[in-house]
Amino acid sequence: MSMFPSFAVRLSALLLLIFSTAVFTTAQVDVARRTTAVTYPLDEVVLLQFRGTTRFPRMKGEARNKRTSRNGTEVEVTVSKMPRPFELGAAYATYVLWAISPDGQVDNLGEIKRRGFFEFDSRISVTTPLQTFALIVTAEPHFLVRRPSQAIMLENLSPYTLNGKRVQTTPAVQYFGNSSDFFRDSRTPEIADLNYSKTPGTILQAKQAVALARYAGAERDATTELREAEVLLQNAESSYRAGRDEESVDITARQAVSAAVKAENAALVRKEARSRRDEQSRSDAETRQAAARVTDAESRIQDLRNELSREIRNRELAERDSQTYSQQVRDLQAENRRLSEELGRIKLDAETARNRVVEIEAARLRSDEERDRSARDARIAAAEPALIATLKRFGTVSRIDKSIVLVLPEALWRGTRSDTFAMQSDGKLTSLAEVLANNPDYSIAIESHTDAGADETVLQTLTESRATRISEKLISLGVDASRVRAKGLGGTVEAVANTTNANRAKNRRVKIILDVDTRQ
Repeated sequence: MSMFPSFAVRLSALLLLIFSTAVFTTAQVDVARRTTAVTYPLDEVVLLQFRGTTRFPRMKGEARNKRTSRNGTEVEVTVSKMPRPFELGAAYATYVLWAISPDGQVDNLGEIKRRGFFEFDSRISVTTPLQTFALIVTAEPHFLVRRPSQAIMLENLSPYTLNGKRVQTTPAVQYFGNSSDFFRDSRTPEIADLNYSKTPGTILQAKQAVALARYAGAERDATTELREAEVLLQNAESSYRAGRDEESVDITARQAVSAAVKAENAALVRKEARSRRDEQSRSDAETRQAAARVTDAESRIQDLRNELSREIRNRELAERDSQTYSQQVRDLQAENRRLSEELGRIKLDAETARNRVVEIEAARLRSDEERDRSARDARIAAAEPALIATLKRFGTVSRIDKSIVLVLPEALWRGTRSDTFAMQSDGKLTSLAEVLANNPDYSIAIESHTDAGADETVLQTLTESRATRISEKLISLGVDASRVRAKGLGGTVEAVANTTNANRAKNRRVKIILDVDTRQ
């Protein structure tokens, strides 16, 4: 197989891969091995060979990589001798290319789609801002997984160059992949009950995404979200059985995958919230026990008062014993005062304990919320440079206040006053949708602008239609609709003065504005 020309990839680069046990139906045992992370020199073409692991040793692969000062590291990977994913076990429905850095950061670079029933060849082209990384290909239940599974199919070998120049490499550390019990559970469901050779791969992925959501507890904690994913899956299967076109079936199935991932995440969050509520219930029970002790003390005091009353009545009946009884009364009165004081202290201690419990719980909740918020902010900040670098593939990217602004070129449309996509726009919007779907922490505002060279009502209608078309396209490709807002602004907001043809061209633009979603 020959190497193919370079295209872009967004990855975070690799470590090592060591696996001890396999969960495939073949009960095959993998062996320990070390994968090399490569430091790519500037403007130097570096070639890589891939080897198949003991999961499927006849698989092969090649890569042609080049780091440039403008685009980062461009990576093109070609893979051959790929088996059908479901042959590897009940849990697997597709392949995903991963980058893992020496410090352990992993990045889902994209799905390697199946193009045949038997062994097939495929390729993927992406760009990454990283300089040092390694590559692996894994079998996965669906294309939106966040961590690689233990089903590692390919790993890169040592690099070489066309001119024989030495390339710096870095030994990777141990990496064990996804340790979820789902991949080892004997109850893992089959991905399809239909003929594998006829079932679309995205439907198989949707089935596994729904199964993973159920495994995470969505049937209890994310019922609405799970039902949405199940309905989308049923719609995809119905469309497939009805003979609908492949693209519409694929879009619906991918929406089902996205909805199932949302249900899985929601179930995990709500399960944690339920644990916190249970802890609050235990605290309330302790408070009630303290209140019960106070009630018991009051009951004892009342008993003493009743006894005092009986003694007084006895004194009236037996005057000769009045002195003795009077002393007893004084003693009881003193005891009553002591008990009253003790009761006051008990009530004060109980109130103090209740207040302390409330303060501790409130402080703990604030600490948990602050820790979660800080962790999320840190994760978003760490991933932001890589996101900006990836967005530069699609247009001009700038940082305005706290927003990331991507300006899409006018070439997206067939004409200056058209709301129909140009033929070459489909691939770019598909790639952009994949990037946005993989960064769910951001809300997405779509603003369409044009120059002021026509009737204002016509321009407003045009920009509203363009913004709507882009939002519908992104949603159809797996972006959560709740994150997307679309707005047309006609020619009212100029980027530059509308005085020349060049300036008018600059004013005909679409802005994708990403802001951190504060609703999460």
